Amino acid sequence: MSQRRVDGAQKLGAKPESTLVIIGNFDGVHRGHQAALGASAHEARRGGLRPVVLTFHPHPAEVLGRFRDVQVEPAPSSRRAGLPVLTTLERKIELIARIDSEFVVVVEPFDAELAKVEPEEFAERLLARELGAKSVVVGQNFRFGRNRTGDLPALARFGKRFGFDVRAEALHGDAQGPFSSTRVRATLANGDLDAVREQLGRPHALSGRVVRGAGRGRSLGVPTANLGPVPEALPPYGVYACLVDRLGPEGARALAPGVAERGVRPTVAAGRGVEAHLFDFDGDLYGAELRVHLVRRLRDERRFPDVTELKAQIERDIAEARASLAGSVEEVRGAWF
Repeated sequence: MSQRRVDGAQKLGAKPESTLVIIGNFDGVHRGHQAALGASAHEARRGGLRPVVLTFHPHPAEVLGRFRDVQVEPAPSSRRAGLPVLTTLERKIELIARIDSEFVVVVEPFDAELAKVEPEEFAERLLARELGAKSVVVGQNFRFGRNRTGDLPALARFGKRFGFDVRAEALHGDAQGPFSSTRVRATLANGDLDAVREQLGRPHALSGRVVRGAGRGRSLGVPTANLGPVPEALPPYGVYACLVDRLGPEGARALAPGVAERGVRPTVAAGRGVEAHLFDFDGDLYGAELRVHLVRRLRDERRFPDVTELKAQIERDIAEARASLAGSVEEVRGAWF
């Protein structure tokens, strides 16, 4: 079994005891997750317990082959190996810490060995003994253990035996239904960025390392940063107004607004990829890790009769993106989102 990762281990101590453990994949850390995590942190503080988030990596559905809600596109030039997620592990931990800085995030490697653990062993060894749980919070449809045979009533029975209370968090949602990672992915696949932002509480973002392209953008007077393989779920082909962060050892920092394209770039036959032009920026970004927040969809990708027409459209895209981002581009400290 792979090694467990603990962010905030100094808060947990060598021998954990008296913790509240909230369990979930938390892919996307959407508004439903945010509400559940915030309530759990408050509950832990009120009860004198240490708040712990237990999550898994990779996503269990990927290991078990149950990621049916995601349409995987064979795009080796623009997608990192593995199934697309809404947030990388690092981003997930970052977002959880923003909800409450006291959270200890325990990342349990999900592999075939963990998938075979019986529900009773999961409750006794992992929750009670290794994490010191006195209270456990899960979703209403929580399943665990070998073949997902453990359910909420079983967890409650084990809790009585091993010394922890169990609470199922109520679903959170809006007029369109409960918030869920599946719903966010479906909305993203339809290109409805406003609805995605409403569900996440922030724009969806793509991340990747800047790699060398063919230099076509620069030859048009519009240099772009080409992202290498992107781990996150991708939106439909198109052009987007965006805000770009640069990722580094000290965390994410706002870099510039811009316009991004995701697609095959048919006019110049550049192939499938994600690239972003940063406004009023002149610097070397090769090798840098960027996070591109997709704020507004401007148009579909399309083929133009010639490069002159393409350049004219790019200029219109830039003007539209600048106008749509005007209210967002202010002095910021840290990352855009």
